[in-house]
Amino acid sequence: MDTLRALVVDDSAAMRRNLVYALTRLGGIECTEAQDGAEGLRKFHAEPFDLVLTDINMPLLDGLKLVSQIRMGRHRSQVPIVVITTESAAEDRERAINLGASAYLVKPIQARDVLDTVKGLLKL
Repeated sequence: MDTLRALVVDDSAAMRRNLVYALTRLGGIECTEAQDGAEGLRKFHAEPFDLVLTDINMPLLDGLKLVSQIRMGRHRSQVPIVVITTESAAEDRERAINLGASAYLVKPIQARDVLDTVKGLLKL
């Protein structure tokens, strides 16, 4: 199996670390981190990714705008995007899905939830 590449975007270094740790437990996944949506978007356009995990509430460019920007681009617009956020309201979930998020997880999350979601999206 080829190595899969995941982009993990969250302004919390601890959250990024937890997500990277969870993803590497699957094996065959290489992670790149970004501390806000603007950095995430730059990195997304600079190299190919098979998966994006993003928070919503971040400085410079929030996660919803990041999802929207990724989906507007012609290249790699089908990449699965998992939104992981503290925003638990139904309208927040609906907005993210309507913008193109593939999955929506509410913090606090368990590593197992992330892994199950990622495995389902990447068909692992």
